[in-house]
Amino acid sequence: MATDPSEYEKAIPLLAAHLAKIERAVDRTRTSHAGQPFAAVHQALAEALQDEDARNVVPQVVEELARQISEAPASR
Repeated sequence: MATDPSEYEKAIPLLAAHLAKIERAVDRTRTSHAGQPFAAVHQALAEALQDEDARNVVPQVVEELARQISEAPASR
């Protein structure tokens, strides 16, 4: 069953808004928690995503982002 291309066009602004929420949460967590232990980063990222109302982020994606932030050098 083919999907009407106009449905994709309608979805793009919604996807862009959702991705912007995720990006804000990640940026905020990276700024405040870079280089900290994984558990602390994961918790902070989960809270930031919740604060941004960014639902339905795949848990493995959250874990990978938290790992990358944890392993990044701390900001000075």
